[in-house]
Amino acid sequence: MSFADRVTAYRQRVDTALEHWLPPATTHPERFHAALRYAVLGGGKRVRPLLVYAAGEWLGLPAARLDGIAAALEIVHAYSLAHDDLPAMDDDNLRRGRPTTHIAFDEATAILAGDALQAHAYFVLATDAALDATPAMRRSLVLDLARASGSAGMAGGQALELDPAGATQATLAAVEARYWLKTGRLIAAAVTMPCRLLAPDDDTALAMAQRYGRALGIGFQIADDLIDIECSAEVSGKPQGSDQRNGRTTVPDVIGVPATRQRLAVLRDEARTALAGAGGSAGGLRWLGDEMLAGQGTTGRSA
Repeated sequence: MSFADRVTAYRQRVDTALEHWLPPATTHPERFHAALRYAVLGGGKRVRPLLVYAAGEWLGLPAARLDGIAAALEIVHAYSLAHDDLPAMDDDNLRRGRPTTHIAFDEATAILAGDALQAHAYFVLATDAALDATPAMRRSLVLDLARASGSAGMAGGQALELDPAGATQATLAAVEARYWLKTGRLIAAAVTMPCRLLAPDDDTALAMAQRYGRALGIGFQIADDLIDIECSAEVSGKPQGSDQRNGRTTVPDVIGVPATRQRLAVLRDEARTALAGAGGSAGGLRWLGDEMLAGQGTTGRSA
C-alpha cells in the first residue's frame, strides 16, 4: 500500500489529535473558543501533518509519538491564516471554501484567536506525554517551532511581504528568501522535528531532512503562486489573484510563468536528490514532494 493510500487515514488522525488538544467549544468564553475551533477545524489539506507522518515512516517512529508535533504545526499554521486573512494583511474573505475567521466572527476575535492558538501550540509540545521525549528532545522541538514561526521565520517573511520596498527591489533570490521565511521554514520543520525524537541523534538524517525541507518549502510557495494565477476560487478555496490585488511580488512576476515552471521543476529535483540515500521507507516524503511541487497538486491548494 502506497503513502497515497494512507493520506485519508493520516488526515483523520491529525483531526482527532486536534479535537483532543483544542479546548471544547463550551469552554468559557464560548464564542471565543468557537472561533479557535473554527480557525483550525475548517478543513484544509493538512500538508504539514502529512509531512510529519511521512517523516515518521522514514525514521521508523510510531504515529502516536508524532500526533502532538502534527497538531502543534497545524495549530500554528491555522493561526497564521487567521491573521494573514485580516484586512490589515491580505484582506481575504474566503479560506478553504468558507468565510475567513474574521468574517465569520469579527476582526478582534480573529486576532485574539490567532494569539491564543500560537501559544497553544507550545502547550501541546510541552505537555504531550505520547511524544515520549526527553527534556532535551522537547527543548529542540520547541526551538524548531519557535525559529520556524517567529521573526526569523514565518512572521519575518510576512513582514518582508508587507514591505513596500520589496516590489521595487525584487529579484528571484530576494523573493525566494522571503518565501523561505514565510512558508518554507514551517514546511521544513514538519520534516526535521520528527528527527528530534531519535536517540541517539542522527545528524545524517537531520541534514537530509533539512535539504529536502528547504527545496520543498520554497517550491511549495512557488507552486501556490501558479495556483493563485491559474485556479478559480472554486478550485483553490481562496480568492483568485489575491497576490496581484495586494501588490505582492511573486516569482512569476519576476521571471514569468514559463520560467517559474522550470524553477519549480528544479526544486522538485532537488527535493528528490536530497532523499536519494533515504531508502524505501522515505516513499511518503517522495510522493508528497512530487504532489506539493506539481503546481496544481492535490496537496497544494487550500493547504
